[in-house]
Amino acid sequence: MTAGERNELRRQERRAARREQSDPGAAKRGAAEGVTKRPAPKQTATSAPAAPVSQDPRPSGITAPARTERKKHRHKAASRSVEVDTTTYRAGFACFVGRPNAGKSTLTNAIIGQKIAITSNKPQTTRHVIRGILHQENSQLVLVDTPGLHRPRTLLGERLNDLVRETWSEVDVIGICFPADEPVGAGDRFISAEMAELKATVIAVVTKVDLVDPATLTKRLLDVSKLYDFADIVPVSAVSGHQVETLVDVLVKHLPESPPLYPDDVLTEEPEQVLIGELIREAALEGVRDELPHSIAVLVEEMLVEGRTTKIYANLFVERDSQKSIVIGTKGARLKDVGTRARAEIEQLLGRKIYLDLHVRIAKEWQRDPKQLRKLGF
Repeated sequence: MTAGERNELRRQERRAARREQSDPGAAKRGAAEGVTKRPAPKQTATSAPAAPVSQDPRPSGITAPARTERKKHRHKAASRSVEVDTTTYRAGFACFVGRPNAGKSTLTNAIIGQKIAITSNKPQTTRHVIRGILHQENSQLVLVDTPGLHRPRTLLGERLNDLVRETWSEVDVIGICFPADEPVGAGDRFISAEMAELKATVIAVVTKVDLVDPATLTKRLLDVSKLYDFADIVPVSAVSGHQVETLVDVLVKHLPESPPLYPDDVLTEEPEQVLIGELIREAALEGVRDELPHSIAVLVEEMLVEGRTTKIYANLFVERDSQKSIVIGTKGARLKDVGTRARAEIEQLLGRKIYLDLHVRIAKEWQRDPKQLRKLGF
């Protein structure tokens, strides 16, 4: 059983306990009706060493399930060589940093085993520092998902960059993410140079390796190795699971000896309302124009539990009338679609039926207005 599967099992146990508390007769009825619990989705992580540029990049001839029209590549994993100390308990904080759209949130979700951070092909999707907790027999890894470091054009952008740098100073391990399908650029060099003054152990994580062929991957690993004296370099794919388990071993290896920092049934310390707001925003980001994602914010105004249903009232904020029309769509079709997709994700998060009430509001220039930013939680 992988670490992510163990986290998923704990999540299911908590849901069952929550349902039993709200409706003590539910468990008995389920047993009488022959209801069985759906098994946790099996992850297919493979392993490889963390030593810099030591992987044999030859493909195995198996292609990963296609997410887009781009060709997928499955790389051969070398034998696992990361020594895992099973006699010492380690616990601490690690974060993934990098330029926008480097695969940080997708990787965080893959390691934790459930969605705690939203993902999108649009850059600068993450806006909150979100902590996910991975429990293992001899370690507790607290992963901090941060916004992408970028050149700010608004007050919101400046505050997001401040969040990133504040996180850097508080964690034990920093993993800089470099997308394998893009050449190393000025942004990567800038972030690597920023690490020089930090006390944390710094490793390189080359993400999205399923999108490149072996020759490109080899070149990218060599280019990354020249940027900084990384403690380890690990190529991974969060989509196919390639070397995700090895990355976990590498992160844990650099954590300090410590007792657990959180109870073993806690998977994230984020309030449910924050996670729900992020899931709604993720649904709203799908299919919008390039400039619109940065103008969408979501605020969950109220959550009410009525019987077996949770009623959620939320507002989507945009900056202009034209943006409001895009979000709502023709005769409200697009907003309805946003609600449908968000509802499915929220029900999976909460483990119960929900009623979702969405409204689109205009908050002019909210990304540059300090009062509006405070209201929206920034």
